Amino acid sequence: MQRPRRLESMLRRALTWLVPESNPSRTVFGLITVGALLAAESGIHDTYAETIGSVTIALFVYWFAHAYSDLLGTRLASRARLDWGLVLGSFAHEWAIIKGAALPLVALVVAGAAGAPQETAVAAAVWTSVFGLIAFELAAGVLAGARRRELIVDGVVGAIMGVGILALRAVVH
Repeated sequence: MQRPRRLESMLRRALTWLVPESNPSRTVFGLITVGALLAAESGIHDTYAETIGSVTIALFVYWFAHAYSDLLGTRLASRARLDWGLVLGSFAHEWAIIKGAALPLVALVVAGAAGAPQETAVAAAVWTSVFGLIAFELAAGVLAGARRRELIVDGVVGAIMGVGILALRAVVH
């Protein structure tokens, strides 16, 4: 059974702005990282600002670490001198981490702006990470032309990763 071209076209357009073709794994990494950070973080800080601030700082440290290690690894392998083009290229390439992390962070901010208690907003952000993983798995399957049974397996794989994030939340609380 061939997937409807319209669905595939819409899915491709939606994913294009979020998931760069050159580095899609980093978008997924950003989503997982913020989900895990919020799962471990929730309840530690008293205010939204502290929660958002600490998660954002940790996220930028992860992004910087990935970009820096990519930059330094490239230089060590190629014996290249440090130049701004290389620096900016590495940091731009790893920016997908920030884009993936934006999904749960937006959920946190929107829930807070809507007046949800902090713990509820954090839970919404964690669940956004979980459902985001499932959605990315399903999107990968649809884009690959997976059949219904294969899509079910894709969804289960995403759910298993999401359960890891939820398990961290359960252990911390």
